[in-house]
Amino acid sequence: MTKLLTPTRRALLAGGTAFAATLALPSLSRAASRPVFTHGVQSGDADAASGMIWTRTDRPARVMMEVSTTESFSNARTLPPTNALPESDLAVKRLADDLPADQDIFYRFVAADLNDVNAVSEPIVGQFRTAPTEKRDIRFAWSGDTAGQGWGIDDQGMATYATMAKHRPDFFIHSGDTIYADGPMQDTVEKNGEVIWKNTTLIDEKRKVAETLDEFRGQWKYNMMDAHVQAINAICPTFYQWDDHEVVNNWSPTRNLMGDDRYSEKSVHVLVARAGRAFHEMTPIRHTPAEPGRVYRKISYGPMLDVFFLDLRSYRAGNNDGMQTEMGPETVLLGAEQLAWLKRSLAASKATWKVIACDMPIGLVVWDQWKTRSGVEAIANGDNGPAKGRELELADVLKFIKTEGIRNTVWFTADVHYTAAHYYNPDKAVFQDFDPFWEFVSGPLHAGTFGPNALDMTFGPEVKYVKAPTKEQGVNLPPSMGLQFFGLVDIDGATQQMTVRLMDRADTELWSVTLDPDLSAI
Repeated sequence: MTKLLTPTRRALLAGGTAFAATLALPSLSRAASRPVFTHGVQSGDADAASGMIWTRTDRPARVMMEVSTTESFSNARTLPPTNALPESDLAVKRLADDLPADQDIFYRFVAADLNDVNAVSEPIVGQFRTAPTEKRDIRFAWSGDTAGQGWGIDDQGMATYATMAKHRPDFFIHSGDTIYADGPMQDTVEKNGEVIWKNTTLIDEKRKVAETLDEFRGQWKYNMMDAHVQAINAICPTFYQWDDHEVVNNWSPTRNLMGDDRYSEKSVHVLVARAGRAFHEMTPIRHTPAEPGRVYRKISYGPMLDVFFLDLRSYRAGNNDGMQTEMGPETVLLGAEQLAWLKRSLAASKATWKVIACDMPIGLVVWDQWKTRSGVEAIANGDNGPAKGRELELADVLKFIKTEGIRNTVWFTADVHYTAAHYYNPDKAVFQDFDPFWEFVSGPLHAGTFGPNALDMTFGPEVKYVKAPTKEQGVNLPPSMGLQFFGLVDIDGATQQMTVRLMDRADTELWSVTLDPDLSAI
C-alpha cells in the first residue's frame, strides 16, 4: 500500500531554508508579527498528474508554494504564488499539475504578510499520492456526516478520522453532510438531568444556524480545528461532495423557512448561494470553468478505478410525494445536464471498477417530514411499487447501464447515520430492467447515530448487513457510544478484486465482502 509519511519538523525547516530565503529569512525571528496558517492543509481531487492543495492564513498574505517528490524538498519545484485575501476568508487553493504518476507528492506553503513582506511564516507541509497509470493495489475510505446533532469536538476529538488515518488510504471520499450549518451547539448536552457530553471546543459560528457567508465559513473552520481532522488532511486527499446540511436540513427549491424562528434570512436561495461559496472556498475541490459551483465530476484513479461523484441536491425539484408516473419538472433529481454527463461518462469509462459516489441512498426511505412520514427527501417514495417520482431518473440510469453493457458499477453513500450493505436484485424488484449491483452505506463520522430506515422494494434491495441503534438504545446516540462508521475499499492490483469492509470508530471490522470483477467488457 501507499506509504504515507508525516513530515518531521526538522525536514520542514531544513528543507524550507532556501525557499524562505527568497522572502527575507531574517524576519523569522519576529515570531509575534509572522503570519500563521490557521487550519492546517488539505489536498483533494488527485489524479495521475495533478491534485488540489489548500491552506488558510490569519491575515492577508502572499502564499508561496512548492511541490516535491521527496520529504526533504531536495528536488522542489516552485509554483506561482497566490494571495490570501479577505474576499476568500484568507483561504487559498490551487491545482498542482505536471506531477509524476503514482508518486508521493509533498507540498509546502510559506506566507509573507502583505503589509510587511519581511514578516514570513514558518513553512507548513502536506502530502498526497498521485494515481497510478499501471495496475497496483488501491485503498480508499468513505463516510459522511461530520459534527451534527449537537455533538462537537470533545476531549477525545473526532476520533473516527484518526481511526481512518491508521489505514493510510490513497484517498478519502466524504459523501456529504460535511458540516451541519443548521445544527447549533451548546457547551454541554444533558440527558435526564445529567451532562453526557461536553463540547470542549466551540466558536460563536457554531452557537447558531449559519446565515451569513462568514457563518457558513465558520462551520468549516470549526471542523478543521480538530486535531484528528487536520492530521488526516495532511497525509490523505479528500474527495468532497455535499448534501443538505451544508445549507439547511432537507433543502430543495421549495424549502420554506417562514416558520423557523432561528432564521432571519428566509430565502433558501440566498442561503444556498452563501453555503456554496463557502463550500468551494474551504475545500480542495477542483474548479469547473464552465460551471464554477459544480460538485458532480469524475476522478480517474488509475486503470482500475473511476469515481463518479453525483450531486443529488443542487438541481432537484422541490420535495413532494414522489408519486408522478412520468418524468417531468416535479421528478427532477440529477437534472438533464448531470444525467447526460453521467451516462456519457460511464459509457466512456475504461476502468475496471466504476464507483458511483452518491450523497443519498437509493432504496432507503428518507422522509422530508419524519413525524408525518410524508414528502420524499431522497429517492425512494416508500410505496414498494413501480418506479415513480425521483425513482424514474434512477430507473433510467440503471436501464442505461444494463443496455450499454457497463460492468462493475458499485454505489457508495452515507446520509442515514448508520452502516449497511445492500444488494440490488432485479429478481426481487418491481422495476427489473437492470443488472444486479451493490450499494454500501456508512457514517456518521462524528454525529448522532440513527436508523435503520425502511426499505423500498422498487429496485429489490436485499440487506446483507446492517448496524444501527437498537430500540433500547434509542436515536441520536453520541459518538462516545461508538456507533460511528466508515468503510474501507481495497482493489487488488493482481486480481482486480474489490474488497469492501464496514468499520467502526474502534477499528472493528464489522462485515466484509470481496467482489469479483466482470472483465468481459474491459
